[in-house]
Amino acid sequence: MGSRSATGDSLGIGLERRTASVIIMFRQMPAATFAAFRHRNFSLFFAGYVISLVGVWMQRVAQSWLVLDITGSAFFVGLADALGSLPILLLSLYAGAVADRVSKRHMVIATQTAAMLVAFGFAAMIYAHVTSITLIVVLAALMGVATAFDIPARQSFFIEIVGRDDLPSAIALNSSAFNATRLVGPALAGIAIGALGVAACFVANGVSYLAVLAALVAMRVPPFRAAALPATSAWQNIRDGLRYVASDARVRLLLFNIAAMSVFGLPVLVLLPVLAKNVLGRGAQEYGWMMSAVGGGALVGALVVATFASTMHKGRAVAWSATAFGGLVIALSLAHSVGVALVILALLGAAMITATALTNTLLQTLSPDALRGRVVAAYTFSFVGMAPLGSLLAGSVAQRFGVAATLVAGGLVTAAAALVLLVGSQAMREAR
Repeated sequence: MGSRSATGDSLGIGLERRTASVIIMFRQMPAATFAAFRHRNFSLFFAGYVISLVGVWMQRVAQSWLVLDITGSAFFVGLADALGSLPILLLSLYAGAVADRVSKRHMVIATQTAAMLVAFGFAAMIYAHVTSITLIVVLAALMGVATAFDIPARQSFFIEIVGRDDLPSAIALNSSAFNATRLVGPALAGIAIGALGVAACFVANGVSYLAVLAALVAMRVPPFRAAALPATSAWQNIRDGLRYVASDARVRLLLFNIAAMSVFGLPVLVLLPVLAKNVLGRGAQEYGWMMSAVGGGALVGALVVATFASTMHKGRAVAWSATAFGGLVIALSLAHSVGVALVILALLGAAMITATALTNTLLQTLSPDALRGRVVAAYTFSFVGMAPLGSLLAGSVAQRFGVAATLVAGGLVTAAAALVLLVGSQAMREAR
């Protein structure tokens, strides 16, 4: 009897302690989630970036819809997206080497200015009535060049303005902004295309870049001092970064997995206009809703990451969220109504952002300061740069076998890669 009483007391005390821990954790959620906002420079950047991202999402929807409208082909939708991302594949590793040697703030100012000019170029093309798939591809490629240099500089700039402790919060909040605006931008694009024409989306994006440029100029940062690095060639700098990536099993596995997601899973987003128009029989407005559903789910996922990233087993969370993402891509192939598709897309967005944001966080915290730009460039190469292969593959397969078959095949490969590369790795299970 005494033994049972003691056991009951022990269980009761344990339960009380766990309950108290949970209560404390949830009380601390707002502080943990928004820790990066303690830094003035991050707050400035975030405000400008949110405005700019609304325009970016409007342009992404407008570009895909414009290509589909003038060609009527799923292949050309994939081709335009692929060729627009090709410069990221070719230039991101070099861009990472540059980012480790120059002022990251000045580099981001330059890339954002270039992207603004390209957005206005799209609008000018439409207003001048010279729209063609060739010009669209050329302008998309120029945007890709700007993006190739922007991502390594911008992502590796965060640790300079918030520090290592608040880096998970900064990365997750950045992802939150990216996906919160995915809720607004595509919906606005659908409305704007119907009311004002597709060119209005490109004009809006061009104007929106002024906000992030103003924020970058207003930052107060110490004068840039180049690190005491050997005066080696750009190729040698790239090789040094790749040598580090190859030497760390955790970094290597994370990059292989994110590449598999990019090539086989993320083309689901490229195929959404085809799914909306050709499978579900809907228009630009419903396509905007579908993109917004991805953004809504991703926003929730990003806020969860921002709150719990400092305490969770990041390696395990990446592994299982990447596996779930692949399963949800398969589930989308079975959707035959907009309502079902919206629910699946919201869950897909949450899984996607959990995997990508935590991968980014792990890579930046694992890498040495002197190599961070090149490690982020390797992430950019794997995640964004490999996208052209996925877009071309998905567009070709969808043209021949249909969207549903493409989604099933891509989802299966994505889930299998996550299970083999991450779930089965002890190094990843222990990564925090």
